[in-house]
Amino acid sequence: MIKNIFIALSVVTVVVLLVFVFSYSADEPEAVPGVEFAVSAVEHSSFGLLFAGASILNDPVGDPQAYAGMGIPDIVFISDIHPDHFDVDTLAEVVGASTTIIAPSVVFDELPAFLKDKTVVMANGDSHTVAGVMFEAVPMYNLPSESDTVYHEKGRGNGYVLESDGTRIYIAGDTADTPEMRALQNIDVAFVPMNLPYTMDAATAASAVLEFAPTIVYPYHYRGEDGLSDVLLFEELVQQGNSDIEVRQLDWYTQEL
Repeated sequence: MIKNIFIALSVVTVVVLLVFVFSYSADEPEAVPGVEFAVSAVEHSSFGLLFAGASILNDPVGDPQAYAGMGIPDIVFISDIHPDHFDVDTLAEVVGASTTIIAPSVVFDELPAFLKDKTVVMANGDSHTVAGVMFEAVPMYNLPSESDTVYHEKGRGNGYVLESDGTRIYIAGDTADTPEMRALQNIDVAFVPMNLPYTMDAATAASAVLEFAPTIVYPYHYRGEDGLSDVLLFEELVQQGNSDIEVRQLDWYTQEL
């Protein structure tokens, strides 16, 4: 239903509709001019997208009521097994009969049968299309370091690159500053994490973003062991390095600010 409406409406009308659909959030939805896209932050790595007429949830965890204003998603992306990305009880509440879940195998293994039936398992490098949105699973992992703790092994979880009509959106997931991230091309919108020791610090995230140069970047997933990362420093470093990259700050941690 939403997909058909989006095809028929003008860009101005689309933006108005997005505000209505995402009215559950304290944040106004962010729109990209000329692109059927909007994002509304929920918390940490959880957010909603409208992209190319498809309703999408990313890593839905926590209170299912936080997603109530979005309706039934066409697609749910899950990046990893950790509880800040995967909550089977929340997932069961937010999906509908027509929803397709996209997940790595470690998540699939933990799903009850009725959710497995709705799930497409993707490994790094796999591609798929749902509701007119093409997407590829890309690596997300920690780099070798002096620490013996590896929070995210290479090949276990997925980041995702979504594409429709030439517009490309990158959802990085729980990743460090990897060569695969730096090698990305033609990214219009990126969601990039920055929280030590699980991903990377703000300065390293800024360096990676300057390398693959998305048009717009959203800092997300920035709560770590020592609190919230310095996303303002991230913005400053990106702007100093390339003023053509727009950094958009959303309120991901209302309870902690």
